[in-house]
Amino acid sequence: METERHEIGMIGLGVMGRNMLLNMADHGFPVAGYDKDPGKVEALQKESAEHDIHSAANIKDFIGLIRRPRAIMMLVPAGPPVDSVIADLLPHLENGDLIIDAGNSYFKDTNLRARNLTGKGIQFLGVGVSGGEEGARHGPSIMPGGPEEAYQRVRPLLEAVAAKVNGDACVAYLGPGSAGHFVKMVHNGIEYAVMQLLAETYDLMKRGLGLSDDELREVYDTWNQGELNGYLVEITARIFGKVDESSGKRLIDEILDVAKQKGTGMWTSQSAMELQVPIPTIDLAVAMRDLSVFEKQRETAGEIFNRPIAPFAGDRQTFLDKIGHALHAAMIVVYAQGMAVLAAASDKYEYRLDLETVARIWRGGCIIRAALLDDVRMAYRNQPGLPNLLLAPELSIKVIAHQEDLRRVVCAAIELGLPAPCFMTALAYLDGYRSAWLPANLIQAQRDYFGAHSYERIDVKGTFHTDWTKG
Repeated sequence: METERHEIGMIGLGVMGRNMLLNMADHGFPVAGYDKDPGKVEALQKESAEHDIHSAANIKDFIGLIRRPRAIMMLVPAGPPVDSVIADLLPHLENGDLIIDAGNSYFKDTNLRARNLTGKGIQFLGVGVSGGEEGARHGPSIMPGGPEEAYQRVRPLLEAVAAKVNGDACVAYLGPGSAGHFVKMVHNGIEYAVMQLLAETYDLMKRGLGLSDDELREVYDTWNQGELNGYLVEITARIFGKVDESSGKRLIDEILDVAKQKGTGMWTSQSAMELQVPIPTIDLAVAMRDLSVFEKQRETAGEIFNRPIAPFAGDRQTFLDKIGHALHAAMIVVYAQGMAVLAAASDKYEYRLDLETVARIWRGGCIIRAALLDDVRMAYRNQPGLPNLLLAPELSIKVIAHQEDLRRVVCAAIELGLPAPCFMTALAYLDGYRSAWLPANLIQAQRDYFGAHSYERIDVKGTFHTDWTKG
């Protein structure tokens, strides 16, 4: 009775896969689930008693539950697990079946898998999904890429389960090949940088101003009511109020200061370097996670280079306002860097991305959703070929309004001796980008001196080489 009647199958019943499957069932879609871990299958069976969800103990039976032509979604860790699932599936699939990789796969792996599967008559979609456990259950931001006809097959389902903003589903077809996974990768790079900026504001307020956890919670909550409104600011406020059940202290103060990563931030930096698009704030966010891992070395270095944090001498409330303004300006710079990567990738990889659409589907469900994205969306609506968000009136006027506070915060961090590399690189990027002249002419002269790499002149067209050793 259950054979071949389910709309879609889900492989990977961890937190994300199980919640996404329940989300689909909530919207009236009959779905099937499978996982190699019997415990996860059993957990789904218990949780899905009131839903039209079925599971199978082996992959052959699981395939038999799904309506032809089959659509199967994977939510498993990136890398070898994805290839392992595909290898398990292939003997049971038929021409025209569809595999959807909804994990955080590296976009180049997605391209390779798509080519291999297309040659076997199997369609393949690389789909970015953002929103964490809560988003998967109640509405994530969904970023699909691949053959458009394959997307149209599952479009009603994806639109149903996606987050909604004013009734608008936060999902859209983004482009061919690995477009979806590339957009999700850059989303995560922006996420890294915004999280690091928030961590730097925390440090400035905790060690610089001596704010208590309650005071920090109040600051972030106040920020979330204004122009800084966004998911990451919202949860940061909540974090400072959480009490540890075992110690009775605030949980934030019991967490080791070592931040880990799964690679998407690093991939963003690597891809930007390949595209020759500078994203220094995102790069530094990745680097600071790497630096956090060296906790023993940091302790030793702290003893060698001991420098007490000087007491803050100014007006505390005035400085708090400056930090908030600096954060807003730096966040705009981060989004500008990330969207510049997307613009370059769209040309290089022929994704044909509509950046207004990207901003639209990021407004709900995803981790970097923020009020700022309304301005980003409007900027691309008004100027579809905009090369950089800092050139958009909607955003440049806000950066201009806050840039002096960004400078003051960077100066204060330097004087206090507190690390604020993402604030510093955001300011340096801004100053570099707005500089009509850069000292790169010296670099070209040096390159020509030691390597005869040649240079161009201001006054005459062409390339030139000089024997710099002659007097």
